Amino acid sequence: MSISRKSDFPQAREIAAAVQGQRALAAFLCTKEDMQRIEIYDEKNKAHAVELPTSALRLLMDVLGELALGNSVRVVPVHAELTTQEAADLLSVSRPHLVKLLEEGALPHHKAGRHRRVFFSDLMAYKQQRDDARHKALNELTSLSEELGLGY
Repeated sequence: MSISRKSDFPQAREIAAAVQGQRALAAFLCTKEDMQRIEIYDEKNKAHAVELPTSALRLLMDVLGELALGNSVRVVPVHAELTTQEAADLLSVSRPHLVKLLEEGALPHHKAGRHRRVFFSDLMAYKQQRDDARHKALNELTSLSEELGLGY
């Protein structure tokens, strides 16, 4: 399910509504209840009560937070299979670079016919490892800079 297409960024009015919506939800989601009841208004301004899992409302709060920052958002099921282009887009790398990672075995994949597919969960695990390695390297550079008195 797609909330926004990659190039479909939220407009100023949507950003402002997302900021307000996120704040309002945050005020009410400090609960240990599994379910929450909210009201949705139809085109005739008639209220309809809807019961939703609290976890879904927390996810909505995260989506609103991204929209408030002006980012487009896509919701992807954890078990989803991605094309190489979709996986490359999520890692912010080129498709040829992603294919190289697949061929080197750095990222698990499988074939669906002639096409390579990557599980979203595997992609996120790879991304987490990559990000952790980057943070470690940056911390080491910072420590070295401080030891050498470079003043950055």
